[in-house]
Amino acid sequence: MPVDEIGFHTRLWRGEGVIVDVGAHDGLLTLPFARLPGAQVIAFEPLPSAFARLRAAVLAEYGAIPPQIALRPEALGAAPGRLTLSVPVTAGAAIEQWASLVKDYAEFEGVATERHEVEVITLDSLALPKLTHMKVDAEGAEEEVLQGARATLTRCRPVLSLEVEERHRQGATRDVPALLQGLGYALGFWLHGAMQPFAAFDAPTMQVASSDPSVFGASDPYIFTFYAWPAEREAEVLAALR
Repeated sequence: MPVDEIGFHTRLWRGEGVIVDVGAHDGLLTLPFARLPGAQVIAFEPLPSAFARLRAAVLAEYGAIPPQIALRPEALGAAPGRLTLSVPVTAGAAIEQWASLVKDYAEFEGVATERHEVEVITLDSLALPKLTHMKVDAEGAEEEVLQGARATLTRCRPVLSLEVEERHRQGATRDVPALLQGLGYALGFWLHGAMQPFAAFDAPTMQVASSDPSVFGASDPYIFTFYAWPAEREAEVLAALR
């Protein structure tokens, strides 16, 4: 069975703990995470329109915000403060899934930008006692999210899934894995029916796509979801994913 983000986290779920969903958007992963037995989910979504839909999705599922889900309208980053979240607009439509704290889209002809000032906090500031799983989809700001989570990652040793794309930030597929490896993590990606070691990833052939939000062509394969786990758990993790 192919491993996607839900499959990865479900197979490695140990029955209790905190899951942090960074870039929760409409709750596509927040809700399945919340259904895992014993899970406590903290979902971060700084884009106001997406946060409203996330909240509506949770209310539609449960009738109220249940105790196992916390919805946070802040962004996660390397330091507390306020930053501009830029959303590209093409043909009159906001491309919300490309909302970014590190790109302003000013260089693209015919692309307007919707901007929102958002609060930024670090994950470390929450002093989470038992973070076991983390999903990160921050449209180029993955490195800053992880920098602000160093103490938590070192203390709690969660498993992670991350969407990392060169089109959002050049060098990201080098810098984000390097940061995690420096914290004692192993990484991989799913291809050809198996988890491949990160060393097999080749950005020039496996991740070719325009950074222009009005252009959606991409290479085949297009590998942008990566998985990370504490190196000391490698045998256990790989066995669970076979």
